[in-house]
Amino acid sequence: MAKMKDFGQRMRFLGFSIFLNSAANALTISTNLGSAVWTGSSVNLASWIHVPLGTTMFIYGIVITIMNQLFLGRFDRRRFVSNILYIIPFSYLVEWIGYFWNWLGVGQLGLPARIIIDIIGLTGVAFAVSIYQRCNIIMHPNDDLSYIIRFRFLHGSSIIAQWASYLPPVTIIVLSYLATGQLHAIGFGTIWALVTQGAVMGWADVHVFPRLKHHVDI
Repeated sequence: MAKMKDFGQRMRFLGFSIFLNSAANALTISTNLGSAVWTGSSVNLASWIHVPLGTTMFIYGIVITIMNQLFLGRFDRRRFVSNILYIIPFSYLVEWIGYFWNWLGVGQLGLPARIIIDIIGLTGVAFAVSIYQRCNIIMHPNDDLSYIIRFRFLHGSSIIAQWASYLPPVTIIVLSYLATGQLHAIGFGTIWALVTQGAVMGWADVHVFPRLKHHVDI
């Protein structure tokens, strides 16, 4: 009974975190001041290959899902399926909620307001990742990559793991720029995320829904 109650609680936190993650990522895109590194790389990849953002994020997620299996060194069917289950709603929610933020006129606000909103969005992303990493039921493959690195190779360090997991998106951003000569959703917010996201996640692990503990399976 206790296990079922715990699982139900984790599912509720998971649902909340998926919506929070989608809305916060879409908000950072709408500010046009720079998004989290993974999101920014998806926006640039979508522009490069001329595919809608939601579909690009879904395909991108499948590639990272396969990469996660390689880092595990074995095929983990539960993890593979969970990664796919996460990216299906998340990828398209980001695109659809982005239309809502644009409709509200977020991108037309003054610079000071957009800076504050961008920071709020990036903080929301870090909080959401902390929540669903602790739930560990289904997880976005991008953040599962950080999770695997964090607990398999780096003894739980969220900051170093976050930096290490940024190599694929940074590579995509560079290649996209070389191919198109343009950068999208890269700017102040991207630098902010690079510097702070791991630390904010670590803070959130302790202070945001502190009764939700890590369910580590590595």
